[in-house]
Amino acid sequence: MKPLKVLKVLMINGSPHAKGNTFIALHEMEKIFSENGVDTEMIQVGNKTVRGCIACNSCMKNGCCVFDDLVNETAPKLEACDGLVIASPVYYASANATLIAFLDRLFYSTHFDKTMKVGASVVAARRGGLSSTFDELNKYFTITGMPIASGQYWNSIHGCMPGEAQQDTEGLQTMRTLARNMTFLMQSIQLGKEKFGLPEKEMHLQTNFIR
Repeated sequence: MKPLKVLKVLMINGSPHAKGNTFIALHEMEKIFSENGVDTEMIQVGNKTVRGCIACNSCMKNGCCVFDDLVNETAPKLEACDGLVIASPVYYASANATLIAFLDRLFYSTHFDKTMKVGASVVAARRGGLSSTFDELNKYFTITGMPIASGQYWNSIHGCMPGEAQQDTEGLQTMRTLARNMTFLMQSIQLGKEKFGLPEKEMHLQTNFIR
């Protein structure tokens, strides 16, 4: 059997803090990916100026977003990766607004097939709002046919001040388990694509409720 290709995971840090608790969670995953021969690249979004989508639909014609910023820079990296990890701190039981603006435009303006790229979302908070943020981020995967990797609990970690997440031993273990499960899923999908190909796709149908 021919060797598997080197898998690539793109990691999106939605925190404005470069080395905060969200980074700690991602870095814990990064170590496991490295041990398993998976290449990673981390992009920090939360400290950038990213405007939201204006629904101009220019991307339908041009194949890229009308605002030429980090979104268009990231698009080819998303196309090339086998897995995507999206991580965010919790703000008012929701993800960082900059991250959401980035993801809305990134997913809407990229028209390449994302089917069977593996997705995982990670959230960090002082105390609450984790599960609602976790659900919010997972919706980007389900709308594009991306399987979602799971860990041993909801993919969350706790900490208030930068660095405190290092004390959340269960959260760190969850990140390691998530990375191992994600690696296995990506490897299995790679083997499945070689043997069976991708699932058959029908022409996409839209039903509008206002006519």
